[in-house]
Amino acid sequence: MSAPSASPTPTPLSSTQLSALSQNIKHWAQALGFQQVGISGVDPGIQAEYLEQWVAAGYHGEMHYMAAHGRKRAYPAELEPGTLRLICVRMDYLPADTQMAQCLSNPEQAYISRYALGRDYHKLIRKRLQQLAERIQATIGPFGHRAFVDSAPVLEKAFAQQAGLGWMGQNTLLINPKAGSWFFLGELFVNLPLPVDPPYTKNHCGSCQSCLKRCPTGALLGNGLMDARRCISYLSIELKGSIPEPLRPLMGNRIYGCDDCQIACPWNRFARPTSEADFLPRHQLETSSLMQLFQWTEAEFLTRTEGSPIRRAGYERWSRNLAVALGNVPSNPAIQQALKQRLNSASPLVAEHINWALKQHTI
Repeated sequence: MSAPSASPTPTPLSSTQLSALSQNIKHWAQALGFQQVGISGVDPGIQAEYLEQWVAAGYHGEMHYMAAHGRKRAYPAELEPGTLRLICVRMDYLPADTQMAQCLSNPEQAYISRYALGRDYHKLIRKRLQQLAERIQATIGPFGHRAFVDSAPVLEKAFAQQAGLGWMGQNTLLINPKAGSWFFLGELFVNLPLPVDPPYTKNHCGSCQSCLKRCPTGALLGNGLMDARRCISYLSIELKGSIPEPLRPLMGNRIYGCDDCQIACPWNRFARPTSEADFLPRHQLETSSLMQLFQWTEAEFLTRTEGSPIRRAGYERWSRNLAVALGNVPSNPAIQQALKQRLNSASPLVAEHINWALKQHTI
């Protein structure tokens, strides 16, 4: 459904045929590597109102795209005219053993969010969703469809909950009772009146506040609310300018994203290791030191992050984040020297953070 005029009208199917097709879709999706599949309608429920309130409070920071698309984010038929259902999928991404606790406890080692250690998930999941669409088309003929993977104004977690894949946790992530939260989400918009799955209506977080207590910067405010302006994932990836000084020491050695709220979540004891080879760590990113990564040239950064979601931050923000992390390392002459050597060639943004880091080593 790339354009309203180009959306094929599917051949009408009986309720029995639609029910059978729905079951087949779930089997085909699982064969393509998705761990779970659910079908939702196009009503996001209360989450649309929550989004409006969240944006109005300014919690989205510089993520202007969160407010820019208005109703399109919450109502799929306005984003893609003709949409009747969302086929929602999830795919596990956590490698078997990435030694998260050991990495976070070693201030000289770089911590990168586990989702970003392997290849970019956008292309992989979108390709699988397209393959699912082709399988459906081979069965029923032409129909309108479009795949989304964290790449357009879609309330992914809200519709995944509507499709029965889990509940919205205290950490604002979707949590599945049998798989925790270490998974990606994707959607296939279709103009087929498929039977919808029951929404997940229970919230099993209860009075647990493990994620709130673990959040390094206090970004989690309770009741499933987050101030993204304090979130390390926002600060290290989305924020284009200077990281607020009071938050820099709290970032520790986290240079791209943050997983603390997931590490703390009791439900993640049920998480299963990924079977996708593309999600396994590349270029020793799970064991690299801050110094090793800080010494990458821009050419090395572009080469070693090819096909990686880390490319999204760009070399300048990558260097900014590493400078902050090096400022949080116990004083070390080698680190001071490395920081000083970068000053002459650094952009104003990176130089600011290098100077801050050097100051930490002289206090």
